[in-house]
Amino acid sequence: MKHVVVFENAGDNYSAYVPDLPGCVAVGDTPEEVEREIQEAIAFHLDGMREENLVIPAPSSWAKSIDVQMAASASSKQSA
Repeated sequence: MKHVVVFENAGDNYSAYVPDLPGCVAVGDTPEEVEREIQEAIAFHLDGMREENLVIPAPSSWAKSIDVQMAASASSKQSA
């Protein structure tokens, strides 16, 4: 099973969460550490759901990078 994981730079550390598994989060000092931690967190989360006989949702989230064109700011238009 593959899950989408959202990674964020949180300033002093890094965080990660799984949109399809609410409450499944991890933090780490480096990107590599948070990636290891979220892999463990996912396994732990799914084991807990199985132990409680909860339905494990099929992954349904996806991620995609979107390019957005920025309009020129009003101050740069005035100076042109």
